Amino acid sequence: MSTTARKVPGTKYFRQDEPAPKRNLYGEIKVFCGSASQELGTELAEYLGMVQGSYERVQFSNENIFVRLNESVRGQDVYLVQTMASPVSDNIMELLIMLDTFKRDSAGRITAVIPYLSYARSDKKDQPRVPITARLIADMIQIAGADRYITIDLHSGQIQGFFSIPGDVLTAFFLLSDYLAEKQIANPVVVTTDLGYAKRARNYATRLDCPLAFVEKRRSTNLERPELLTLIGDVEGKNVIMVDDEVNTARSVANAVRTVKAHGAKDIYLAFTHPVLSGDGYRRLAELPIKEIITTNTLPIAPEKKLPNMTILSVAPLLAEVIIRAHEGRSVGALFDE
Repeated sequence: MSTTARKVPGTKYFRQDEPAPKRNLYGEIKVFCGSASQELGTELAEYLGMVQGSYERVQFSNENIFVRLNESVRGQDVYLVQTMASPVSDNIMELLIMLDTFKRDSAGRITAVIPYLSYARSDKKDQPRVPITARLIADMIQIAGADRYITIDLHSGQIQGFFSIPGDVLTAFFLLSDYLAEKQIANPVVVTTDLGYAKRARNYATRLDCPLAFVEKRRSTNLERPELLTLIGDVEGKNVIMVDDEVNTARSVANAVRTVKAHGAKDIYLAFTHPVLSGDGYRRLAELPIKEIITTNTLPIAPEKKLPNMTILSVAPLLAEVIIRAHEGRSVGALFDE
């Protein structure tokens, strides 16, 4: 057996050929993949060296979803991979129904693996008479039967406090920053499209050993031009690495790209974790002078939305390693030297 160590993408961990995960008090690992995460789930199961669990999913004419397992999960350590992609409501309901199904089949432990958690921006009551939907989502996941959860790059750290079950909130930072470091981009500057992402953007600047700049959005008294974009920092003659946690409609990215170009930026690279790309988001990206778009597969990207300059990095090895460690009761932080 080869003993050559290989780095796990998205971590600082070097894995050698190791025996299969040991059985623990929760039984064997069982991986099931929801409708929204079939490709990612298949890749994850292959990394673990196992076949994904089998089930039937039916959506009736009245839009009700029905799930039936084709194998027993009694006493097993079950991991359900289901991201909250479009159609969001259907995929959330499928997640909840499958969790309930595992619970009623007496699974030993159930972990909801949710690469992208929807409604994460609704994390506080910042207006009168509005909900905190992120808390509602967390409550539903727990009530449906999840004993643990795994997710990647929450929009807000406080969402962790909405769960009363343990979980692992991972980050795609190492996956994205390692890729960017390997490109050896000349004369780079990290730019964030929003001051709210400044802290995490600073981590990119430190990792890539380059300066940091911010695109600041201000309200204007001119109703015909409600927003004023200003740049804090220097991008003139530099190659810009624009970072964010997710891109939805790409309007903020478009504004930021125009701003840095107006200030003399050269090539622009865009790196973000979650490719939501709703509506005309992908078309808007296609029209921008961006040299390379770097994202991950936390959400499935439809073929028509995969742009020629888009690089999609897989989070499957990261999730698989965390599953192994959760199953065996080993430290997840060790993957990142924490």
